[in-house]
Amino acid sequence: MVSRLRSCAPVIRFCRKLNRLKTLEDDMMETSLKRCLTTVDLTLLGIGGMVGSGLYVLTGTVAKETAGPAVVISFLLAGLASLLAAFCYAEFGARVPKTGSAYMFTYISVGEIWAFLIGWNVILEYMIGGAAVARAWSGYLDSIFNHTIKNFTETHIVSWHVPFIARYPDLLAAGILLVATVFVSFGARVSSWLNHVFSAVSMVVILFILIFGFILAKPVNWSMQEGGFAPYGMSGILAGTATCFYAFVGFDVIAASSEETKNPQKAIPIATAVSLGMATGAYILVSTVLTLMVPWHTLDPESALSDAFYRRGYSWAGFMVAIGSICAMNTVLLSNLFSLPRIVYAMAEDGLFFQVFARVHPVTKVPVIAIVVFGILMAILALIFDLEALVQFLSIGTLLAYTFVAASVIVLRFQPNKPSSSPSATQPPAAQSSSPDQDSGELKEYESFSEKLQLVEMEKKAKERREPGQLRPFFDPYLKFFNAFEPGEVVTISVVSMVVCAVCMCIILVFGTNQLKLPLWSVCLLVVLFGTGYLLSLFFIWVHEQQHIIKTFQVPLVPLIPGLSILMNIFLMLKLSAMTWVRFSVWLLVGLMVYFGYGIWHSKENLREPKPQNIAARYVVLPSGSLVETVQAVQPDSQEGTGLGEGAKEEKAPR
Repeated sequence: MVSRLRSCAPVIRFCRKLNRLKTLEDDMMETSLKRCLTTVDLTLLGIGGMVGSGLYVLTGTVAKETAGPAVVISFLLAGLASLLAAFCYAEFGARVPKTGSAYMFTYISVGEIWAFLIGWNVILEYMIGGAAVARAWSGYLDSIFNHTIKNFTETHIVSWHVPFIARYPDLLAAGILLVATVFVSFGARVSSWLNHVFSAVSMVVILFILIFGFILAKPVNWSMQEGGFAPYGMSGILAGTATCFYAFVGFDVIAASSEETKNPQKAIPIATAVSLGMATGAYILVSTVLTLMVPWHTLDPESALSDAFYRRGYSWAGFMVAIGSICAMNTVLLSNLFSLPRIVYAMAEDGLFFQVFARVHPVTKVPVIAIVVFGILMAILALIFDLEALVQFLSIGTLLAYTFVAASVIVLRFQPNKPSSSPSATQPPAAQSSSPDQDSGELKEYESFSEKLQLVEMEKKAKERREPGQLRPFFDPYLKFFNAFEPGEVVTISVVSMVVCAVCMCIILVFGTNQLKLPLWSVCLLVVLFGTGYLLSLFFIWVHEQQHIIKTFQVPLVPLIPGLSILMNIFLMLKLSAMTWVRFSVWLLVGLMVYFGYGIWHSKENLREPKPQNIAARYVVLPSGSLVETVQAVQPDSQEGTGLGEGAKEEKAPR
């Protein structure tokens, strides 16, 4: 039995390596980057990341092909679903003001390999997102000039016909990415001011669209003679919600900027809420205007807003829309180029990625090597790949990151407090206030009987209060067996159980009747069973104590809100195509090769682990009759019979 345990020891140590957590510094505000961003800067970065080409392209596409005028409800539901994930990002960004976004949040609460995979997928997400927006920017500008750039490139430069490859190299898209890379490398302040300019122009154009659009609105376009408000029914609204959800993926740039924010504890939650609210409002109002100006079934998905103004006799308004669209796409480009190098920098700083990307320029205080290298890679993607092939990759990595961040919020919220050297950090205020009287041994005189009752009640609550991760006293008679586990252990098991039940329930809902060919009664039964398991997991998490003494923003209604976010993200992931999952699996395999080939060995947490040593114990009888035990590391080439080496540890143990 002992030999079996010894043979399993390397496997156990290896698994611990994979799941080790990041050790945070005592002063989390200390950084090699420059803290220069304010709440307004973060808010405009968030708006710029969300309100891009989707406002000018996605609204018309979803309205015509998926939801009709009910695209308004689709954007509302998508905004609420994004709010669940945004809450989780806001708590982490304020609590851990370090760059890295979802990667960092996963590293400090779930484990190293999971953090690396999340970071690896977020890198792909930003690269593809930036390249896709650059191609959309190029195509939009080219359409204004009647596709002159495209025709010239195909005729005089080169054209090819290869699957997943664009018909011609998009030199304009690659060029705008390289120019944006140069500006971003000048520092966070320059990037922020450039984003201010483009965001201001974009918001002015949006106001113009709303005011002029409502003047031209015709309520008859929502009537039954044009197909009604929801021609595709509830299924169309939900399908539109799944598509519209990806319009809000840019808010995580706020959390990624936390290490360069002056007051992240205050700025990040405010910027997240304001930017998401304004983006949701813009999408809802613009889609309302669009479907009221012209019948939804006559929209042009490629340029819906410009075409709508043109058909109402105001072709000059299309020029305003074009300016707003280009400025909005510029803000998304800056958002992607701003966030991507910071994720790479965080991974390199922790030793999980190549160390060269952790170098910070002494003047601009930004990871300039990461900015330049990944800006060039993004430009190469935009140069040769087709827009549709790029976008198919984008969604799954984002949804996976949202899922892990939501799970990390639950795990971290119920983790036991770390031991503190100061007693005031661990004692509740009531206990601290009453301790002087108890220590002095003096009896306190009370002015009234109600005051005495109030103090007794406070002392009772202080005694009942337990550490985070422990079972609440009220549930002791019913769930006493939970006390046999370590604090936080039941919560971690329940989170895993909740995710498993959510995956199974969503598989039944998405594939039950069609791909799996299950009868209706079995679908209902399985949904009830897995739904019950999901709710029980939430309940078992809720019955444990949470961390209460937190000065930063906290997600309300934990674990309900993170749990709903996990369920929504899993459902949307399962709605993606099979080829998306195949491509995602290939990218994951490449990431695992990088991790096991480099990251696991160069991780800073690996360097912090104590190295195993062979030790020898010797016993010496002193004249006083006591026995001294000496413990010494054994050197491979040491000679027997030598005296005690330097650094030998002695412990006197009378025998």
